[in-house]
Amino acid sequence: MKMKQRIIGFDLARAYAILGMFIVNFNTVFGSFTDKSILGQFLSLFSGNSSSTFVILAGMGISLMTNRTEYSLEEKSKLKKIISKRSWFLFVIGLLLYLWWPADILHYYGGYMHLAILILFVPKKYYLWAALFAVIIFHLLFAIIPYETGWNFHTLEYKDFWTINGFLRNTLYNGWNSIFPWVAYFFAGMWLGRLDWGVFKMQRKMFLIGLGLLVFIIALQYYAKNNITNEDLLQYITADYIPPFLPFMSSTFGFGLMLISAFMFIGGKFENNKYAKLFASTGQMTLTHYISHLTIGMIIFALLTGKNYTGHLSENAATSPLFILVFAASYFVVSCLFSKLWTRKFKNGPIETLMRKISG
Repeated sequence: MKMKQRIIGFDLARAYAILGMFIVNFNTVFGSFTDKSILGQFLSLFSGNSSSTFVILAGMGISLMTNRTEYSLEEKSKLKKIISKRSWFLFVIGLLLYLWWPADILHYYGGYMHLAILILFVPKKYYLWAALFAVIIFHLLFAIIPYETGWNFHTLEYKDFWTINGFLRNTLYNGWNSIFPWVAYFFAGMWLGRLDWGVFKMQRKMFLIGLGLLVFIIALQYYAKNNITNEDLLQYITADYIPPFLPFMSSTFGFGLMLISAFMFIGGKFENNKYAKLFASTGQMTLTHYISHLTIGMIIFALLTGKNYTGHLSENAATSPLFILVFAASYFVVSCLFSKLWTRKFKNGPIETLMRKISG
């Protein structure tokens, strides 16, 4: 397997994921997920799928970073320390960003990576067991703690985040991307990162598994909406993002599998294409672009529309989905151009460079 093909396909998938995050987050603050127009519903499709793919790819990144067959005890210890420092970096950066953007995902990443250290060098089959265990823990917590605890779902504000109980509850159980069950995506990504993606049979196998999962859940949800009258069971099967029940996680993981498989195939076929290289360079800087769109991007959007940015749902009239899509796509193009210019002189993005200087 050519490592070059593997990396470019991985980074192309990350570029797609960050574009999806642009659309979701701009739509969350300035748009409406209740828009029933065709374009409005199209934007809503990115909710859940983009975030979950983002986390899966993060898990793959840890596996790709530690994918040698043999490591000495000293090398293992060094890698664990690097990952630990990066997890703390993301945790702190995420909490700072939370003051501006309450739906931050970075501080959760820190938690995912800390747990990943515990199973980093075990056989890859245990990554899937860990993922299943994380989903089970969430469902057990759901049976004990009312999911709406701490939430104001009208404004999407978490009322007691800055208290000890609220912070732990949000981080571990009912936050936007809480460790349980979202770390399951990360663990599953670690398993995917150990696969031989340079082989077409593997790409096809993973794509078909993802397609099967997605089609099965869509069919199940369609059946449930038309035949199940028990409201609790219906909510369980059809819940979207909040709460992240097993059907939601299965469908989004299936979509992520399809997406990653497709981009691994594309990366292998078009590794020397200038546009593929451009998008791959953008995928290598997802941390920088994630923070950029939530700060610079949100400010520009607010200025263009004459609206106030609060980080929460506001009483402002929703911006049209067409404007949101065009703005998100335009911001992505600008991000790609910035990536191209930046990588002419620097190997890593600005925030990525800072993280590596701190963590080694």
